[in-house]
Amino acid sequence: MRILFWGTPEFAVPPLLALLGEGFEVTGVVTQPDRAQGRSRSTLVASAVKVAALEHELPVFQPETPKDAEFQEMIRLMAPDLSVVVAYGHILPRVVIGIPAHGTLNIHASLLPHLRGAAPIQAAILEGAHVTGVTIMRMVPALDAGPVLHVLSTPIADDETFGELRLRLAELGALALVEALSLLSVGPLEVRAQDDARATYAPKITRDSARIDWSREAHVVSRVIRAFDPAPGSWTTLHGREVKLFGAGVAGAGCAAAGEVLDIDGNGLLVACGQGAVRVREAHPEGKRRASATAWARGRGVVIGDRFGAQAGGGP
Repeated sequence: MRILFWGTPEFAVPPLLALLGEGFEVTGVVTQPDRAQGRSRSTLVASAVKVAALEHELPVFQPETPKDAEFQEMIRLMAPDLSVVVAYGHILPRVVIGIPAHGTLNIHASLLPHLRGAAPIQAAILEGAHVTGVTIMRMVPALDAGPVLHVLSTPIADDETFGELRLRLAELGALALVEALSLLSVGPLEVRAQDDARATYAPKITRDSARIDWSREAHVVSRVIRAFDPAPGSWTTLHGREVKLFGAGVAGAGCAAAGEVLDIDGNGLLVACGQGAVRVREAHPEGKRRASATAWARGRGVVIGDRFGAQAGGGP
């Protein structure tokens, strides 16, 4: 089976490598164009999928948009049997979905129809879900609404971060993809239509969604910090400057104003919330490097009695 693979971030690399490792014929890889990074925006950086594809000497294609007519004609000439899409970064038009003889499959990092959309891993942590997983579905033009071929689930640990869960789901997605393709190779695979009435959505991450609201309960604050660790980082302010916080867990009762630093020890900062308190292990103050919260405190960046989220000058 000739497979055209579509993907861009690190999350898509394990499924690509799994296809190669299981002996599937990957005829080409489609990924986002190299993007400028750094302060000067002068350095072009290739996607993680492009790097992996080149290491395995696979043809790489980087159209600005999959709607490009010349690019679509090139796909037709390649005549893939199947397309596999994993976090590519563009919604594929109907004509592109239908080019391969066996259609297009997609790996989505949730148990569909729950958490359709751009950020299902972060959303699962934010809502306090105990279980998530990956879904292999046939792609349709509607957002994550295609019929389901295969599902694998996994528990979410109470202290699991976005980065940790993303890594596990990438590997689980690779396994689910190989299982689905193996089942397809021996005969028609039963598909299940999604119940659109049960669909929920995980919208694209915004700067405001990563802001820490210290007036919330400790378990909510902990989820926000874990949902954006390691990137883009949940943020708050201290002495009028932004600071990102990482590695949070619920740590008992709070007895002060929300956002106040109650204690500092080798385990990090104990910070009061609207109800309860959280322990924060790492911090990334504006203009400095990410470091342990304890090291930040030793440098007098934060002291007991400081209050996160308060306006400069000490106001609420």
